[in-house]
Amino acid sequence: MNATTASKATRVLGALALLGLGLLLLYGLVLSPADGVSVSQAAEDPRARIGQGEIVRIMYVHVPTAIIAFLAFFVAVAGSIGYLVRRSEWWDLLAHASAELGAVLIFATLVTGALWGEPTWGTYWEWQDARLTTTAILFFLVLGYLAVRRLPMDRERRSRIAAVVGLLLAPATVVCHYATTWWRTLHQGPTISRLDPQIDGLMLFSLMVGMATFLVLYAWLLLHRFRVLWLENRVEDMGLDAALAERRAEATPPVPPASADAGWAPTPGATS
Repeated sequence: MNATTASKATRVLGALALLGLGLLLLYGLVLSPADGVSVSQAAEDPRARIGQGEIVRIMYVHVPTAIIAFLAFFVAVAGSIGYLVRRSEWWDLLAHASAELGAVLIFATLVTGALWGEPTWGTYWEWQDARLTTTAILFFLVLGYLAVRRLPMDRERRSRIAAVVGLLLAPATVVCHYATTWWRTLHQGPTISRLDPQIDGLMLFSLMVGMATFLVLYAWLLLHRFRVLWLENRVEDMGLDAALAERRAEATPPVPPASADAGWAPTPGATS
């Protein structure tokens, strides 16, 4: 059994992820411009355009983590469907690994969104906002999915139940994605998905760097997590085999100890 999760592909992806993080820091914090000036800074320069100011830089993390989280959930749904159809461990592990990463990414989206919302909207959270509420529902749904993964039961049955729960991630993700289109929210409507994105050129490029970086990071972590889960299953199998062997040994009647008279038979005609 190969006890490492590293391979040539993961090393290349890891190097690309580090390079992307470096570029994201460079473009997100240094090269990309601020979005005008904030309201609090407008008094110092009345002629400046009022925008989000420096706080807009959170966008380079907030938007990519949200979109890659959606991708992770769709991969988890594909893995769940694949498992229900093929009953293959590969599909099951793919769904499990992708859902875990999606949970981390959507949590990062919620945190960065709250940090972005306070200086922009004047509040960290607004329950009446459809995008915020549906994102929270999506987060708790994937936590429920991961909780099912921890149920103490037969692995095949647990995987089957998790796959059914995993299917719910598809409509939840779609509703969350289109919340700004279907309802009036504090969030602005689609910006980068339009044919003519309404965003400055260098800011758009920085955002694309963030997208590519988090995509590579997701792929890198997905490979490692998939292999760790596969190794955990093998360890579980070994433990199960050892437990079965122990139970069989306990069920086998003990062999009586050999005695000095064992195998002795009287010789015909012999007398004591």
